[in-house]
Amino acid sequence: MDGSFVIIGGGLAAAKTAEALRDKGFDGAITVIAAEHHLPYERPPLSKDLLAGTVEAASVYPLDSDWYARYRVTVHSSVRATKIDRAGRFVLTDDGSAIHYDKLVLATGSRPRPFPGSPDVAYLRTLDDSTALRARLGEGKSLVIVGAGWIGLEVAATARSAGTAVTVLEPQELPLATILGPQVATLIADLHRRHGVDLNLGTGVASIEVDAAPGGRVTADDGTVYQADTILVGIGAIPETDLAEAAGLAVSNGVDVDAGLTTSDPNIFAVGDIAHQDHPLLGRLRVEHWDTALHQPATAAANMLGHREEYTRVPYFYTDQYDFGMEYRGHASGEHRVVLRGDTDKLEFLAFWLDDTDRVLAGMNVNLWDDGADIAALVAADRPVDPAALADPSVPLGNL
Repeated sequence: MDGSFVIIGGGLAAAKTAEALRDKGFDGAITVIAAEHHLPYERPPLSKDLLAGTVEAASVYPLDSDWYARYRVTVHSSVRATKIDRAGRFVLTDDGSAIHYDKLVLATGSRPRPFPGSPDVAYLRTLDDSTALRARLGEGKSLVIVGAGWIGLEVAATARSAGTAVTVLEPQELPLATILGPQVATLIADLHRRHGVDLNLGTGVASIEVDAAPGGRVTADDGTVYQADTILVGIGAIPETDLAEAAGLAVSNGVDVDAGLTTSDPNIFAVGDIAHQDHPLLGRLRVEHWDTALHQPATAAANMLGHREEYTRVPYFYTDQYDFGMEYRGHASGEHRVVLRGDTDKLEFLAFWLDDTDRVLAGMNVNLWDDGADIAALVAADRPVDPAALADPSVPLGNL
């Protein structure tokens, strides 16, 4: 099949879409429009290995420049798409170009949610952000993190491992409680305190004053003032849907797509952070994690080429914080009942989130690396299980 396919985005989802199209035999023109001055790259190392300085920047690129040249994929770096002309099938860019498409993929990702007033603090979303932040970590340095979400806690762990004095301010009573529930959230809070993080829970931020950016003072809502060389804000992300909205595509909690990742325009697809998918098993959801960006592009590419495939993979994410390594599969919330199996003191355990019919909505393995497939199977089975057997390490998960 020939024609012209365009991908807007500079992350893993954009790279994997280009790769999937070539793997599936598409021989036409592929153009990637990436606003940053880098080739498309993946983001998990930005708060982990790259931030710690244990890997080189080159490791974040899933495909190198030789691959793009060999497979005739044109990458426009430092170019921002400004408008989608659906009638003429053109993407307009800030360098004055009008790039024609037969099929278009939106892989625009997310941007950090700014602190009100937008003080000149640090955020962590881009490769350049990570490089700049790494230079500010180490012995004798201090860091205040506003927000105890995944990014904030991963940075806290990396910074403490580098000898940085770390303070975290979080308005909720426990970190990640809305996702994991109080039992698991308490374990994570204790983990960070054991490693020397000054973790201030139930503490909002009244104001931020910047001296030498990105350092300054953070005043908590109880009046306490925290001074730091670096202030990092990690209070969530906003899906980059402006292009889609301006083009008249259906947008709610992201760009609405069907089970095959097709938007309300049959010639436009969306993958990764922005894809608000009608998942065949889990219903309408949007997942801001690496695994989604890695795997959704193959489904989108197949459907761009005229096939009819659905994206049915169970959501997955992982984190590494000190000696806490975990994988999470499924989709649940902190309001669901949690069943634990194993030794939480040794950080070798499984956690399962159940609905009121005892179906496993999600499962997490902590420092137990052989149980992932069985956890995914329990989530995909979509049927009740015996909670007592689920909690019993002597009962193989495969028997449930």
